Amino acid sequence: MTMPTAPHYLFLTASTREPGHPGNTEWLARQAAAALPAHTPQTWHHLAQMHLPPFVDQRHTTGTYAPPEGDMQTLLDATLAATHIVWVAPVYWYSIPSPLKTYLDHWSAWMRVPGVAFKERMAAKTLLLITTSGDRAKAQPMIDSVVLCAQFLSMAWGGVLWGKGGPPGAVQADVEAVAQARTFLADASASAAERALR
Repeated sequence: MTMPTAPHYLFLTASTREPGHPGNTEWLARQAAAALPAHTPQTWHHLAQMHLPPFVDQRHTTGTYAPPEGDMQTLLDATLAATHIVWVAPVYWYSIPSPLKTYLDHWSAWMRVPGVAFKERMAAKTLLLITTSGDRAKAQPMIDSVVLCAQFLSMAWGGVLWGKGGPPGAVQADVEAVAQARTFLADASASAAERALR
């Protein structure tokens, strides 16, 4: 039997809004994070404010990658330290924003950094998505792609918290999303603990 690990949440905000202007998705994520039990470890990174070099595909040439540096090392360390990884990503053109896609592409490198055992370690984590868009149905392609990413690394899927976005502050009028935010992360943590005890 595997004992559950104390939850540690990594929030990766992916909006490309100007600094100092958090959008609907981050506002909703902050509501969810505020509902976690006191003293629950949380790490927040704004991907658009970090230096994320383009991913260079070496899988079929050198086959391995050197350890990352700078902000990419920061993100790798944060990713491995977390039990729950929360993508805070508004829908951009029916998909995830470009900073998050660049971060995700580097997973292909991290799986091939000697000694990291990235894929094996990710299998013990839970992936969650918090997103907003003007229409729930049009968010579904992005949601489906995130679910597939979790499945590829055998991660637990913690679910999606969706809110109706649009102009700044719009999600605050989405009563259902705001209510769901109060239990979204706690429910995911409880589910992960149950799976670990099986």
